[in-house]
Amino acid sequence: MQKQLQHSARPRRWLAGVLIGLALGHWLIVPMPATAEPMSIHRKGAAVEAKSAEVSGDARETTFRLALSAGVRAEIFTLANPYRVVIDLPDVAFHLPDGTGEKGRGLVSAFRFGLLAEGKARVVLDTTGPVVLKRADMTPTGGKAVELKIALAQTSAQSFGAGTGAAKAGAAKAEAPPPPETRAPPALKRDRIKPVILIDAGHGGIDPGTISAGNLKEKTIVLAVAHALKQQLAAGGRYDVRMTRASDVFIPLDQRLKMSRDLAADLFISLHADAIAQKGAARTVRGATVYTLSEQASDEEAQRMADKENNSDAVAGLQTAKFQEEGEVRNILIDLLKRETSNFSADFSNTLVKGLGTSISLAGRPQRSAAFKVLRQADTPSVLVELGYMSHPEDEKLLNSAAWQRRVAVAIGTAIDSYFSKRTAKAR
Repeated sequence: MQKQLQHSARPRRWLAGVLIGLALGHWLIVPMPATAEPMSIHRKGAAVEAKSAEVSGDARETTFRLALSAGVRAEIFTLANPYRVVIDLPDVAFHLPDGTGEKGRGLVSAFRFGLLAEGKARVVLDTTGPVVLKRADMTPTGGKAVELKIALAQTSAQSFGAGTGAAKAGAAKAEAPPPPETRAPPALKRDRIKPVILIDAGHGGIDPGTISAGNLKEKTIVLAVAHALKQQLAAGGRYDVRMTRASDVFIPLDQRLKMSRDLAADLFISLHADAIAQKGAARTVRGATVYTLSEQASDEEAQRMADKENNSDAVAGLQTAKFQEEGEVRNILIDLLKRETSNFSADFSNTLVKGLGTSISLAGRPQRSAAFKVLRQADTPSVLVELGYMSHPEDEKLLNSAAWQRRVAVAIGTAIDSYFSKRTAKAR
C-alpha cells in the first residue's frame, strides 16, 4: 500500500510509526515498514551536487545523511542477499572526499555511490542484517540546499523478506541502459570487412571495483586502458572497435553480454585489476593474468576472482537471479565446451599472454580459468584480463601511469593483430 500527501508546515506521524519530514513542498510517498512499496521523496530541480555523506548511530538505530545542493526525487528501497538499502537519485554529481563510505557505523557496514546509468545516480548502503526504513525526510539547510536523512532500525529476516524493492530491481535489470555509442550496427559476420572488437571496461559508476590503499579505483584505471586500446586499434584501421562503456557509468553484466550478442562481436576483451587481501602476499603478488571460461575454476585464486567479478550487479544494488540461472548457465557452459569458440578463446589467451609478457610483468600463473558471467558467450571468443594487483605498491604505481597504460594497449593491440592474422591465414 502506498500513500501520497503534500507536506504542510509541520511533520506528521502515521499510525504505522513512520515519521514524515518536510522538504520545501516536495511530494513524499511513504511505505509501511518492511513489506510495503519502495519509499520515494522528490522535488523538482536541475542536476545537483552531493556535498557530504555520513553515517551515525548504533546497532539499534542508524542514520544516513546526504547533503545536496538542491532537492531532488529520491526513491528508497531495500534488497536481500545481501542486505542493502538502495537510494536512487536523478542527475546527482558526487563531490565527496576520498574514502567516503569505506567505513560504516551501527547497522551500516559501508556505502558506495555513483552513476547507475546516464542521468541516474544511486547510493547503496550495505547493512549488517535485515533493517526497516524507520523514517526519512529531506529538510532545508540554507538557500536551495537540503539534507536527505534516512533512519534505519533492526528487523527480523522474516519481516524483511526479499526487501521492498525486489520486484523493482528485477524489472530494472531487464531495462537496457542507453547504448554507449550511436554508430550504426555492424554488418553481418559473413559480410564483414573488419572484425568487430568489443572492449569491456569492468565495473563503473556506482561499482568502483577494487580500491587501492592510495584510493585508486579499478573502474578508473580500466576505463583509461580501454580508451587507450580503442585508440590503438582505431589507428590501424583494421577493426570496428566498440566499447561497453565509454564513461564512468555502471553497465549490468547481462547488458554487457547483450551488447556482445547484438554486435555479433568477433572478439570480447574484459579489462579489470586485481587485489589480494593477505598483508604478507600483498607486497609480493603482482602481474597480469588472462582468464578464459571454464565450468570448474582452474584454482582457488581463479574462483575468488570469478566470485568478485560476478558480484558486480549486487554491488550496484541490482537483484541477482543466481539460482534461476544455474540450469541455463550449465547448459551454456557445456555447449561452449563443445564449440570452436572455446578453442578460439584459448588461442587468443595464449597469444595475449605471450605479447603481454614482452611488455609488462605477468603473474606467477598468468593463464587461469573460471565461470565468469561476462565470458559466457557461445559465439564470441572472450577473455578477461586482470592487468595487475592494485594491492602491490609497484603495480599500483604502474596502473596509474598513462605511459604504462599506453604500453599495455600496444601489447594487447599487437596480440589482436597476430590473432586475426593467424585466423585469416587458416581460412585461406
